[in-house]
Amino acid sequence: MALHHGRSLSFPSSSHPPFHITSGLRSSEATCSSLSSFNGRINVLRNLYESIHDLLLLSHIQQTVSEECVDDFIRLLDACSSVRDLISLAKQDIRDLLSAVRRKDVQGVNAYLASRKKSKKMIQKSLKNLRRSASATSKHASMLKDAECVAISMLESLLLYALGAKVHDSKRTLLSKLMHSKKVSDVENEFNKVESFLQLNKENELVNHIKEMDSDIQVVEEDLESIFRQLVKARVSLLNILNN
Repeated sequence: MALHHGRSLSFPSSSHPPFHITSGLRSSEATCSSLSSFNGRINVLRNLYESIHDLLLLSHIQQTVSEECVDDFIRLLDACSSVRDLISLAKQDIRDLLSAVRRKDVQGVNAYLASRKKSKKMIQKSLKNLRRSASATSKHASMLKDAECVAISMLESLLLYALGAKVHDSKRTLLSKLMHSKKVSDVENEFNKVESFLQLNKENELVNHIKEMDSDIQVVEEDLESIFRQLVKARVSLLNILNN
């Protein structure tokens, strides 16, 4: 899921972004402390790319489009797709765990723990790719570059949460800490609560928690699919501009 930041689309000074885009960029930096809190942030991102798609209809904007813009979108699409797949895997894992707990299937519970361990390694690998990409971000200011940074930040926050952390503003410090430690002490994280209830053998609490968690993950998964479709739409617009 490696991303590469080449040249991005530069908008002329006369094309200022609509107010809801800039306000969305600011609000997207808010702390995400639960799965449900990601819903608003992803919606901001989708609205952002909807506005960019409208701007790409302007002739003077189209003149600035390059092949590098399309390449950036393809890599961003790959990143979004990878995160979506990891969230889908997490959803399936907790559903399998719920079934195992209800059947009192110890082997099924162990299968969840093994899958969770494997998923964490996959998440860490994706996080490292995102971090390398963020550090290589060009200083060149543009609407697409700003949107790309917001998208990467959101995807990184979501991966961090799925890894087992409550995402705070000091995300870089948190990321560095998680990369060098196998323990995450913040049990407020919904993924950590699952393991905590398992360790404490609190079956009723675990079942109720998984039901709520499954619903929240489902919404996040649908939100990611929505932003993915919006990114595809913008990429098609860029391709059409280049081919005409």
